[in-house]
Amino acid sequence: MTLHIERRDRVAILTLDDAERRNALTDPLVADIVASMGALEADDSVGAVVITGAPPAFCAGADLANLTSLSSGGNQDPEGVREIYEGFLRVHSSSLPTIAAVNGPAVGAGFNLALACDLRLVSPRARFDSRFVQIGLHPGGGHTWLLERAVGPQAAAAMVLFGERIDGETAVTRGLAWACVAEDGLVDAAVALADRAARAPVDLVAAAKASLREAPFAETFEHHLRAELDRQVWSFRQGYLKI
Repeated sequence: MTLHIERRDRVAILTLDDAERRNALTDPLVADIVASMGALEADDSVGAVVITGAPPAFCAGADLANLTSLSSGGNQDPEGVREIYEGFLRVHSSSLPTIAAVNGPAVGAGFNLALACDLRLVSPRARFDSRFVQIGLHPGGGHTWLLERAVGPQAAAAMVLFGERIDGETAVTRGLAWACVAEDGLVDAAVALADRAARAPVDLVAAAKASLREAPFAETFEHHLRAELDRQVWSFRQGYLKI
C-alpha cells in the first residue's frame, strides 16, 4: 500500500508513502486517493481530512513513467492525461474540509495536490515547485487557476513562467500557506486545526465550504448575500445554534 489512513478522533490522516518514487502520483496511488476520499465522505464519524507525505517528500508530482508514455508514440489522449489529475481533483471537490501538511517538496502535480486542499500548513523543509514549463510541459490540472487564486498574478507568474521555487517560510509570506511549523510537530498541528472543523456538524461545514468556493464568482455582492442568507436560514432550522 502506498496510501495509509490513520484516524485521530474525527480527523482522518492520509499519508502518501512511496519513498522510492518520492510519493509520486502513480495510477494505483491515484486510485487509492479517489477511493479513500469517497469512503471518508460516506463515513459520518469523519469530519475533516489531513493529507501529508512520508519523508522526505510531500509529493514529487506525476509518475515519470506516465509522463513518458503520454509524450511518446502520439499517445496524447486528453482523457489519459486527465487520469493523472483524478487524485487531487477528488480532493478539491470534497465536501470535507482538507488540510495539506506539506513536509517536503511539492512538485508539479504534487503542488496541485497541496493546492487542492482548503488550507496548507508547512514545515521549513517544504518546497513548492511548479516545474511544468521547466520540463517542457504546459501546466495542467487547474494549476494556474489554483495558484493564481492562492498567491496572486505576480507570484504565480514568478513560479510558473520563471521557475521560482519557494520554501515553507516564504510560502507563508506569499499567502500560499497558513503557518510554518517544525517538522516533528507538523501533522499534530494540522490535526489540531482540522479537529476544530471536524467537531462542527458535517453538513454545516460543507455548506460553509461551498459558500467560500462560490464567493469569488458571485455575480454581485447582493447575489452572494442572498445565497448566504438561504444557507443561514437552513442552519437555523437544523437546530445547530449554541447560545
